[in-house]
Amino acid sequence: MRAILLLWLASAALADQVDRLVEEEMQKQRIPGAAVAVLRDGRPVKIRGYGLANIEHNVPATAESVFKIGSISKQFIAAGVLILLSDGKLGLDDSIARYLEDAPAAWKAITLRQLLSHTSGIVREGPAFEGLKAQPDIDVIRSAYSRSLVFAPGQKWQYCNVCYFALAEVITRASGAPWPAFLEERIFGPLGMTVTRVTSWIDIVPHRSGGYLWREGAHRNADLLVAVRPSGALLSTVLDLAKWDAALYTDRPLASAIKEQMWTPIPLNDGSTHDYGLGWAVGRLKQHRYVGHGGSLTGFRSHYLRFGESKLSVIVLTNEGAAKPEVIAERVALSYLEAAVSTPLP
Repeated sequence: MRAILLLWLASAALADQVDRLVEEEMQKQRIPGAAVAVLRDGRPVKIRGYGLANIEHNVPATAESVFKIGSISKQFIAAGVLILLSDGKLGLDDSIARYLEDAPAAWKAITLRQLLSHTSGIVREGPAFEGLKAQPDIDVIRSAYSRSLVFAPGQKWQYCNVCYFALAEVITRASGAPWPAFLEERIFGPLGMTVTRVTSWIDIVPHRSGGYLWREGAHRNADLLVAVRPSGALLSTVLDLAKWDAALYTDRPLASAIKEQMWTPIPLNDGSTHDYGLGWAVGRLKQHRYVGHGGSLTGFRSHYLRFGESKLSVIVLTNEGAAKPEVIAERVALSYLEAAVSTPLP
């Protein structure tokens, strides 16, 4: 009984410590609202909101607040491609020209694996992309056709958003369904991720958070992008992302062998590797290996860290366009990782 009491007291003290550091960083970074999830083995240890989801209406941020998650969305596009790999409908070493028949000659050597890992050599952005205009994905992709490759496929790593437009188009063509519908059918629906969806400003989205930028001593409403970017398309909550995190400990929707590919540093042509897998970054926080990703869209920033050996995950969603949620995520993660050395936490 005494051991249980001590464990409870240690956990409560740690939870209070996390609250203090989150609130400290929010004040320092001028973040109006945030939602934070700490997960152990896919189960919630701490999930709560801080500050305001909407400044104008004085709406508190909660675990149900809906944020744009930016490039955290890439892991879902990657998962869609890998599900189709499991279905036998594509191969990671297929040329992109198999799916985009009008691709330029320089693209024919580019594989789906290189698109997923940002090693294709394609320019970062599609020149035709306009944030205030609804556009078919293929128009943005084709606008990059005339641009020379930045480097030979597989030679180096360079972040590429238009690559994820191309991968979304591959999902649509290989599955026979629009990529948002495919992700809903194969990932979000089965996992009970009832809030996660493609961003829309037309539909009513309960608990939607406003997006803000600190300018000239005050918060301003961020611009509303009409365009949907497959590279950062999704709205979600920490509650939904916790369901995704739990699913990653299982073989649904992705088998273990496929997840290992997703979380393995990508090899380059010269035999070296880069700390990025397939839709996930790979790195270390002190001695702790993690996979994860950040996300950024106008008015929002997010970060997701997953420590496989410790079975600890931290997710931070914010509604400030200049925030550094990675700082919050790392500080929260270290609080739990270092506490676990002396006290086994639930």
